[in-house]
Amino acid sequence: MGRLFGTDGVRGVANADLTAELALGLSVAAAHVLAEAGTFEGHRPTAVVGRDPRASGEFLEAAVVAGLASAGVDVLRVGVLPTPAVAHLTGVLGADLGVMLSASHNAMPDNGIKFFARGGHKLADDLEDSIESVYEEHRTGAPWARPTGAGVGRVRDYDEGFETYVSHLLTVLPNRLDGLKVVLDEAHGAAARVSPEAFTRAGAQVVTIGAEPDGLNINDGCGSTHLGLLRAAVIEHGADLGIAHDGDADRCLAVDAAGNEVDGDQILAVLSLAMREAGTLRGDTVVATVMSNLGFKLAMEREGLNLVQTAVGDRYVLESMKENDYALGGEQSGHVIVLDHATTGDGTLTGLMLAARVAATGKSLADLAGVMERLPQILINVPDVDRSRVKTSGDLAAAVTAAEQELGATGRVLLRPSGTEPLVRVMVEAADIEQARAVAQRLADVVKSALG
Repeated sequence: MGRLFGTDGVRGVANADLTAELALGLSVAAAHVLAEAGTFEGHRPTAVVGRDPRASGEFLEAAVVAGLASAGVDVLRVGVLPTPAVAHLTGVLGADLGVMLSASHNAMPDNGIKFFARGGHKLADDLEDSIESVYEEHRTGAPWARPTGAGVGRVRDYDEGFETYVSHLLTVLPNRLDGLKVVLDEAHGAAARVSPEAFTRAGAQVVTIGAEPDGLNINDGCGSTHLGLLRAAVIEHGADLGIAHDGDADRCLAVDAAGNEVDGDQILAVLSLAMREAGTLRGDTVVATVMSNLGFKLAMEREGLNLVQTAVGDRYVLESMKENDYALGGEQSGHVIVLDHATTGDGTLTGLMLAARVAATGKSLADLAGVMERLPQILINVPDVDRSRVKTSGDLAAAVTAAEQELGATGRVLLRPSGTEPLVRVMVEAADIEQARAVAQRLADVVKSALG
């Protein structure tokens, strides 16, 4: 069996890859692993379970709840809420485990399971490995130890979750949004109720699109992966800015009043200056991944801020932030983590803080985002190559060195082997897009010839 857990939980086509049996078995395995790790020691365990609006989430939720209760875990069902809301509730309710059913920005046929440890933090890799191992052991024949009678878990709906989470968002907002008109694209996803409520209570005039989930339309031509509708709505309504979430609302991208995209790098740049001004940017440091635009790095240097870069994936950003007590980090894709107020990327919180900066300064989002110039970035995927030889090929090393010398200080080269396919990603940034395209294509040709 291949590894079930990816960089963000277990995902697959619901009822094909991700079945009710798998969801139930992983939930029981998680309960057993956490019990053996001492998480439940001395008390009756509790889990918070939430989901996005996908139709498949209904039966998968039932399977997860059944698995946890059968293992002696009491369950609080919070219903349809964003991933960061489930993480937050896991922490504030003192639960031992959180479970979110969502495939984030993926299309509707997919779904996923994400586990949170006590405090609302993502499970460590070794715990995920143990859950997989225990699940496989019992799937192939070893019986579960099952409680009976009063030992089985009890299940109840926790309807207060919505209000608890919205109140938290408003409590940590640095200032109100009075006078702003904001368009929100909810991707027909988990934030369809939460985000409009939070922005409205914060004082913004809200126009909402993509907020009518029917279980089948999540991420369908809308949200953070499809900004066209948001751009059009912002211009049509004369809004100050637009905010787009993905299906589980752990991401936030934006558009300015003219409909121009403001990506995760630009959002990080805006928030970093706001937090430094407020004295909350510890170490004057921002954490991002190696895929962040070179323009972001140059902007941070110009502003006198430190940039720590990690491998691609918000979990690696979060690990660096927790290890070094940094307050702000994120990805170009819109995962932004404000660690003082959230344990994971929180799209609604990010959007609120971005709008709050516009309201506080009186500047347009375009002006604020102009703190960094987004350099042209070309990405070419080279398939059917031996990705394991990226770091050992002499021909490739020479080609990269030549490219870096050509680009100088205003350009960058990054080669990334795929973790799952025989494929290498070639990324080149340069001040001139034609130069970036030409260099990227030359490198892609060398990758093909040297590793093919």
